[in-house]
Amino acid sequence: MTNQISIWFLGARPKTLGAAFAPVVAGSALGFSVGSFNWLNAILAALVALSLQVGVNYANDYSDGIKGSDSNRVGPIRLVASGLATAKSVKTASFISFAVAAIAGLILSLRINLWLVPVGAICIIAAWLYTGGRSPYGYKGFGEVSVFIFFGLVATIGSFYVQTESISIASVVTGTSLGLLSMALLIVNNLRDRPGDQQVGKLTLAVKLGDKKTRLFYMVVVIGSIVIAMLLAFTAPLATLSGLLILIAMQPIRDVVAGATGKNLISPLQQTNRLLILLGLILSISFVLA
Repeated sequence: MTNQISIWFLGARPKTLGAAFAPVVAGSALGFSVGSFNWLNAILAALVALSLQVGVNYANDYSDGIKGSDSNRVGPIRLVASGLATAKSVKTASFISFAVAAIAGLILSLRINLWLVPVGAICIIAAWLYTGGRSPYGYKGFGEVSVFIFFGLVATIGSFYVQTESISIASVVTGTSLGLLSMALLIVNNLRDRPGDQQVGKLTLAVKLGDKKTRLFYMVVVIGSIVIAMLLAFTAPLATLSGLLILIAMQPIRDVVAGATGKNLISPLQQTNRLLILLGLILSISFVLA
């Protein structure tokens, strides 16, 4: 029983969950900085983001597994491709996760504004169609754009909105910075999987750009994220400390640009996730102390 729980836990890809929490924490902290904060709204927003992230991870596992594009991958455990779980059970797990997100989102909408209902519905549909359906947009190179929009802008601005019922320039800038680092996570992930994706016809952005341009793109996105975060000094002076993250970012940037492949890209992926969490924490603390 314990082993089975461990398998499902690993299948949810816990190391990707920083992409769900960082924008929610930062958006909520920004709301606190302008004198508007509600713990229940913050918890519900975090539950929506976490459930969506877990749901999309299971959905990707299911869709890639039945399409055969997960057969020769390096990295996180794949439940369907490895035979550790049936395709039906993984699909059910994704639907349960999306249902949890929908229920938490509906409660938030009833508390704040019913216009949040269609926004939540779009998020769930986009999560499923990333690798699911007849024409998944993740197979056409639009995955990074989706991550930037939903796990950057929507998650951050939405978390700020449920606290303040407004949208600010600072929330957009914060969402842009965190969205870019979420993009960087997917860029290095798809760079790692590029050879296999190319073989099975999965045209991710890494496949379309090619090896060298993808590596340079990763560097630009990571540095751009940190620079944009520093611009938030106009709202919270301590946000300039985000610039120190460039010291941590140098290692994954160096590895990626130098040509790391396969398992050697797992470390840069983990370091990028750590960067995202640290950036979210620095900005959140900066907002609270502003």
